[in-house]
Amino acid sequence: MSGNGKKRPPLVADKRYAAKPAAKKTGAPKKTTAKPAARKRKVAPKKAHPSGSMGWFLTPFRWLVRLIWAFTWRVGLVTALIIGGFSFYFAAQMSDIAELVDQRTRGSVTMTDLQGEVFAWRGDQFGGMVTTDTVSPHLHNAVVATEDKRFYRHLGISPRGIASAVRINLREGRGPLSGNGGSTITQQTAKLLCLGVPYDPAKWDSERDYEADCRRTTLWRKAREAVFSVGMEIAYTKEEILTIYLNRAYLGAGSRGFEAAAQRYFGISAAEVNPAQAAMLAGLLTAPSANAPTRNLQRAQDRASIVIGLMEDQGYISESQAREARLNPATLSEAARASSGGFFADWVMASGPEFFTRDTTEDVVIRTTLDQRIQTAAEDALIQVFQNDVREGSEAQAAIVVMSADGAVRAMVGGRNISATGAFNRATQALRQTGSAFKPFIYAAALDLGMSPYDMIDDAPACWTRPGSPQWCPENYDREFVGPVTLVDALATSRNIPAITLSEEVGRGLVSEVANGFGVQGDLAAGPALALGVSESTLLDMTGAFAGILNGGSQVTPYGLTDLRLMGDDTPLMDATGVGIGERIIREEAARQLTWMMTKVVEDGTGRRARIDGWPIAGKTGTTQGSRDAWFIGFTGDYVTGVWMGYDDNSRLSGVTGGGLPATIWRETMLRVLSGRQPTPLPLMIPQQPASTGVLESQGGQAPAQDILNLLDSILTTGN
Repeated sequence: MSGNGKKRPPLVADKRYAAKPAAKKTGAPKKTTAKPAARKRKVAPKKAHPSGSMGWFLTPFRWLVRLIWAFTWRVGLVTALIIGGFSFYFAAQMSDIAELVDQRTRGSVTMTDLQGEVFAWRGDQFGGMVTTDTVSPHLHNAVVATEDKRFYRHLGISPRGIASAVRINLREGRGPLSGNGGSTITQQTAKLLCLGVPYDPAKWDSERDYEADCRRTTLWRKAREAVFSVGMEIAYTKEEILTIYLNRAYLGAGSRGFEAAAQRYFGISAAEVNPAQAAMLAGLLTAPSANAPTRNLQRAQDRASIVIGLMEDQGYISESQAREARLNPATLSEAARASSGGFFADWVMASGPEFFTRDTTEDVVIRTTLDQRIQTAAEDALIQVFQNDVREGSEAQAAIVVMSADGAVRAMVGGRNISATGAFNRATQALRQTGSAFKPFIYAAALDLGMSPYDMIDDAPACWTRPGSPQWCPENYDREFVGPVTLVDALATSRNIPAITLSEEVGRGLVSEVANGFGVQGDLAAGPALALGVSESTLLDMTGAFAGILNGGSQVTPYGLTDLRLMGDDTPLMDATGVGIGERIIREEAARQLTWMMTKVVEDGTGRRARIDGWPIAGKTGTTQGSRDAWFIGFTGDYVTGVWMGYDDNSRLSGVTGGGLPATIWRETMLRVLSGRQPTPLPLMIPQQPASTGVLESQGGQAPAQDILNLLDSILTTGN
């Protein structure tokens, strides 16, 4: 079957398996070799772990790191989205800059003296809005160099700054959030804005409490602060943020913002400050109250020197400019340096209308009666006497008031610490017994009834009966009795018995009425001791009462406010109309005769230490029982000056009477006040000496009946 030459058909198996391709022919036949009986399977060698045996140990940690990283970037992404969302929310709530630069709830009071010169500030001062373009470039650069040198390179928060601050705090043993804060200018501005939380009087007792709450540092508040800061960066430009900061920062001495501070300390605008002044202002940001130049100029200058170094290091000023600034440090203006009139300013604030002084929501300017030349004279006199005439270590205090005859107060010293503000004012707040300084009102009442300064009165031992008390038998200061004496001599030598006798004769009620009319306030003693000044009064009221004698017998209301207006307005809201001289208390003739009698106190009596050559002076000394208070109040033709001396705890003065140190302080004050002036005559009347005088005898407080009849006859014939 095979021999027919025909090709056989393929088998089924051949159809199922494809034929192997034919081998390609090559130029030479390949040499074949015998195949091995069995082919071994190759096994790949195991790779060694790159870390050797440690690899198995580190593998779990690598796994943990990968897990942490996977968790961290996801949490970070979510956190970033949350922060971003809140930041955009805060950004959308931001107000216009003009509404943020001045959000004080308290206004300010600026006080000017008699010549219109500023001498005192109270409340929160805001000098007006400034911008980064209007302030001095040196001030702009000083703030950035001191507070945030990366200000223009971050987005509101500085992780590097925060980490550095935490490291410093921990190294110094403080908590991570205590001390250095690492805050950027943006964060500080956010804090000044209280993170957008407005002041609510119903929630906080005062703005100070509100600000203290805003400054609290907690983790939650720092987180909110960071978010709010980023929101500010979204809403405002860098220059706008810095503008808010320049206007809102507190810089000591009641100054809010750099414009107010520049005016307060240097008397110039923030646009005019030089590098040294800019450095001092920027240096206040860390501790405004402690570094305020009005409190410690040297400390402020030392801090400014550090700021100058920062400005130089960061290229804001040259080496020569830095050297010049250090050689010529910033100093206070004359007004800021004087720091006088603090007690006077406090009195004006306390006595003025509350809604324009203590609780003002406006910026107010008050023109006052203060004369800074006289104020300086009083302060210098007090300092000199205490340095030269008072034993070292003494805690005795003194107060001085100088006023014109109409009650306009020209100077006030409320204690030995003349630069104090908000301190206890012994001129206006200390109620003290007046002692013999009260006696002129007894003689004023007698003269007003028609008695003569030459009338006689008996200085003899006497006793008075007081209801519910044993008999009272007072003595004179020198424990002697001189017998019959004229009224003028009795006043000049400050005899107690004649004063009591006269008070009883004219009537205590009339004496009290005259004293109250002249301005001695309060309830006066009801018994015969009224004549010895056992009632209490302030130095201001007593000085005002003596001013009533000088002006001819009319009531005086001491005042310090001349007019009050809102800052920027020319029309006063109130003025001194209606204050000063009031109704008449005694006849002018009686007042002029009393003035003459009081000149004898200085010329020949207990007030001789107050004499000033060439000047006619009237006055009266006063020393209380137990020598706990010593007074001298006197006047020239132009000014009435009162001096009080004593201890705050009412201790006994050692060897001090009204005619001693108080009279010396008075003289030293008036020597300075009157320097270079021509003597001014006193408005006095010298009475004619009568041909005969009656003697008022003091026998148990009763005068003989004939003497009483003679006195009444004298009163009736004079038409009084």
